[in-house]
Amino acid sequence: MPPLNLPNAITLARIALVPVVVVTMLAARRGGSPLLPAALVVVAALSDAVDGYLARRSGKVTDFGRIVDPIADKALITGALAVLAVQGRIAVWVAAAIVGRELAVTALRSFAGRRGITVSVSRLGKNKTTLQVLAIVALILAPDPYAWWVLVLVYAALALTLISGAEYFAGLRSRPGGEPGASSAPERSPSSGS
Repeated sequence: MPPLNLPNAITLARIALVPVVVVTMLAARRGGSPLLPAALVVVAALSDAVDGYLARRSGKVTDFGRIVDPIADKALITGALAVLAVQGRIAVWVAAAIVGRELAVTALRSFAGRRGITVSVSRLGKNKTTLQVLAIVALILAPDPYAWWVLVLVYAALALTLISGAEYFAGLRSRPGGEPGASSAPERSPSSGS
């Protein structure tokens, strides 16, 4: 049973929101309003910032939160991109590259975690999460998902996603014994992505 505190409850609520986002995105393409799924994505992204702030402020940073929070973020991004790819609103290879990076970094964190290492969230990781959310919202709302301004957001998100992923793996190679660049003390940065 996970520790029952407000930050963890918000994280679990964000996971529960993922299927709602997917269903409303599908409904939007069948004549529903795209405003609802876009708003839900924004709410989920903001909840990520809120639970991190509350966890740090109240001193309720838990192992459960450190593990589940990144999973919640990646579930949201993966679910939204999968729907957009199926709908033809984003190139399949772009969605696959972003999701592949997220899975690879998750595996890296698991690898490091088994050795008692917490991989710190980088500045690039924080920025790529923001760009991913902006790109997804733009793809949901834009009448033409291949408009130049939407593509700028999408490819900027893709570039930063891949660069930040490479940064994590470079940290793994650069440390003695092949350990990833990490802080020795556990930390939770749910407001910033990974």
